[in-house]
Amino acid sequence: MNVHLPTHMGKQAFLAWVQGREGRYELADGRVVMMVGASRAHGLIVRNLLLVMHGQLDPQRWTVIAEFGLDAGRKTLRYPDIVVDRAGGAGGDHTATEPVMIAEVLSPTTEAVDLGDKAAEYLKLPSLTAYLILAQDRCKAWLWARGNDGFAAGPDVIAGLDKIIRVGALNLNLPLAALYAGVEAGP
Repeated sequence: MNVHLPTHMGKQAFLAWVQGREGRYELADGRVVMMVGASRAHGLIVRNLLLVMHGQLDPQRWTVIAEFGLDAGRKTLRYPDIVVDRAGGAGGDHTATEPVMIAEVLSPTTEAVDLGDKAAEYLKLPSLTAYLILAQDRCKAWLWARGNDGFAAGPDVIAGLDKIIRVGALNLNLPLAALYAGVEAGP
């Protein structure tokens, strides 16, 4: 089956176009991009992360949402695996209002984009305090956490089932053993 995607769109046209469509799409610099389907490992890691985060964050302050829209630039709308947004957004919103944390689980075809383009876009968001990337084929994470001087030039790399990812701004402790529960991942 061939899918013919529009070549260029504005954000409002994209939001209208994508509603009710099957499949996953993003708008990257005005260009519609079809996202690949997720593997079982990807889905399990996203579910585990969602559950761990939901159990630690105050729902009166924060909303943890999977695959929710994110305004990532003048002509870019992304759909990260997980967005932590300030609580209180309207039910009809299609994008996060004040994202404080974004998490992506790498797929074989998205690694360069997640660690490159998306990192560059996300780290410019004024409300963002952390960007987390998790590998799906090995127990490894990359964390950008905003400090007093902003984000460091590169991420902290955390690897091993005995490690815990700490996101101080949200008082989150994310044990890699819990995030990779049920997933066959290499060291």
